[in-house]
Amino acid sequence: MHNVETLITLSHVGKSYPTARSAIGRLHTVANLLVRKPLPHSFAALSDINLEVHRGESLGLVGVNGAGKSTLLKIVAGVVRPSTGRVDINGRISALLELGAGFHPEYTGRQNVFLATALMGLSEPQTRERLDEILAFADIGEHIDQPIKQYSSGMVVRLGFAVSTVVRPDVLITDEVLAVGDESFQRKCIRWMEDFLAGGGTLLLCSHSMFHIEKLCQKAAWIHAGRLHAYGASKTVTRDYLAWHDARSRPRPQAAGVRKQGAGGECAVSTLTVNGVAPGEDVVVAAGQSLVAQGSIYCPEDRAPIVLIGIATVGDAPIYGLSSDMDGYRLPRLRPREFGFRIQFPELALLPGRYEVRAHAMDPEGYRVFDEVRCALIIEGASREIGHCRLEHSWGDPVQSS
Repeated sequence: MHNVETLITLSHVGKSYPTARSAIGRLHTVANLLVRKPLPHSFAALSDINLEVHRGESLGLVGVNGAGKSTLLKIVAGVVRPSTGRVDINGRISALLELGAGFHPEYTGRQNVFLATALMGLSEPQTRERLDEILAFADIGEHIDQPIKQYSSGMVVRLGFAVSTVVRPDVLITDEVLAVGDESFQRKCIRWMEDFLAGGGTLLLCSHSMFHIEKLCQKAAWIHAGRLHAYGASKTVTRDYLAWHDARSRPRPQAAGVRKQGAGGECAVSTLTVNGVAPGEDVVVAAGQSLVAQGSIYCPEDRAPIVLIGIATVGDAPIYGLSSDMDGYRLPRLRPREFGFRIQFPELALLPGRYEVRAHAMDPEGYRVFDEVRCALIIEGASREIGHCRLEHSWGDPVQSS
């Protein structure tokens, strides 16, 4: 068994910042900091973070703004000291946190290249050997000999990333670098990162782009309210994070299984189970397995109603739906005003992710929808495919036209 080299270890790491609402409060805070006394008022940006990053791994950080992701990267980079816990670093780290932040505005781009590389430990001859490579990556043309203060923010970022690429560290830390610059520059950055990872480099990437996290990172950590909420395979963590984000941004649905009957009586979903599981619990199915939904519909007219079955994402994006009358299926009468149904989806083609199975009660004519009950559905498995469902396909050589 091969030994795995640990480059970064975070043990119970926390970071708190003082808060003060008045001038006197700020003076008390400064006094406490000078004598190293506990702060009377503080904000915990991070709490009890435990992580290990091994050589050759790529770890993505996800979470909403203000969750503590950037603070965590700054602690690993050594820019910020933790308030509690311990950080052990075994290797050279290069942090692309604020590209171009160390440039002198009065110096030209070329002069700033030599200044920045000197701070990174390169001698002037070493920088001259790499200068053509840096300028080609930045691709800002004649602007290289103009003062930085005349640059656009995008040009500053291009030059900052280009300078950072000349030193190949053990660990590369990036914070939303791929969110700036034009599309061609972003593609260039991604290609460089892929080459860096292919060469055995280790990457810590903070991004709001789940596509980039899944493309570049093997694992992901979900930081929520300063704590490590989830950690694991990037596909799994980003899937759960997106599902949480979608559910958070939509109106709260009515409680599952509640029969909505008006004064005159309305059709309603009386019961529903998916693979034997009732609403309120997660239905867990392996990708490609069978899904069975069954239940009963209440109809005050004691006539066979219509049931509409649908599958959607937790963000309300419809994936598939059909009603019983579309297939000519008539719900059997179980008892007075109660009619049953059962529908099976063999070899479910959904990709791994979080979904909902929804049952809707409709009148016998299928003109009105009266009720809705939802069951949470989790499709387990591993896949690099994009989207929500798998389509049968095959690859082959193109047919040559004569």
